[in-house]
Amino acid sequence: MAIDVVTQVIDLFPGRDVYVYHEIVHNKHVVGRFKDRGVIFVDDLAEVPDEEIVVFSAHGISPAVRAQAKAHRLIAIDATCPLVTKVHAEAVRYARAGYQILLVGHKDHQEIVGTFGEAPDVTQVVERPEDIPGLRILDQSKLVYLTQTTLSVDDANIIISALKLAFPLIKEPPSSDICYATTNRQQAVRAIAPECDLVLVVGSKNSSNSVRLTEIAMALGTPAHLIDDISELEWNWFISSTATVLVTAGASAPEDLVASVCRALLERFGGSIEQRDIFEEDVEFAPPGALRKIMETRGIDPETRRFRASAHTITTEVYGAVPLTVGGRPA
Repeated sequence: MAIDVVTQVIDLFPGRDVYVYHEIVHNKHVVGRFKDRGVIFVDDLAEVPDEEIVVFSAHGISPAVRAQAKAHRLIAIDATCPLVTKVHAEAVRYARAGYQILLVGHKDHQEIVGTFGEAPDVTQVVERPEDIPGLRILDQSKLVYLTQTTLSVDDANIIISALKLAFPLIKEPPSSDICYATTNRQQAVRAIAPECDLVLVVGSKNSSNSVRLTEIAMALGTPAHLIDDISELEWNWFISSTATVLVTAGASAPEDLVASVCRALLERFGGSIEQRDIFEEDVEFAPPGALRKIMETRGIDPETRRFRASAHTITTEVYGAVPLTVGGRPA
């Protein structure tokens, strides 16, 4: 959704500078392709001239950043993932109800920075169970935990279990905060990796959910490598020309990069593609409110620009040459 938002903003404002606050998603190819189209990425809104266009990344922002954009009269379009927005709303609601919030995640991740900013006076970040003894808890009956959406489910459960042991009265969110696409990809790797000789995860090193997929495969005993693209493939990873390779991807990896990895394997070894549809995803996201208003002023029906998220997992069996067929977005 966030990638499509930037694409549409470029098309809606031809000839104008388009700024994006932080990387729109954590994938170097996505960012590089937008830079090639003239998009300017900034880590400080002070770098954006007054009254210019700025898109907020998928990871979310704090109210302070939103206020800064308003003060400089920026045309702000919020591409925050709706699942991250859900966690922000929970933080606001629990803070207003008098709760202390324990935010499970990586404190330097942009998503955690944004969520923390919703209620900084009552929020503490928990990165690992070892952080728990140092927490300052006023009333265990008014305590809740929230999580970063791209965490490993296993890692999150370890920390959550430790929190529940330390604070038996801690409240949990109404539903899991971890992104369904992240969860589905992780479960797909758990299901398929044991059948495979090698796992390749297409994604960038700063993509939290891509790193988690690699870690999960390795924890299952299957060698795994995180690669941005085919240039990072090393053929000595493939100890057998009859190996089975699981090819999967982080949530923001462009599909063409995954297809090119599959193609490179088949061109070198021959083989076949077996697509595993572990989960059927048919979620749709409406365009952000500010983008909808701009579309309406241009006579564009926003309902024709809804963003669909879907995901699949591909297993590559490297033996016996057959034509490459890759369909859907790998999970």
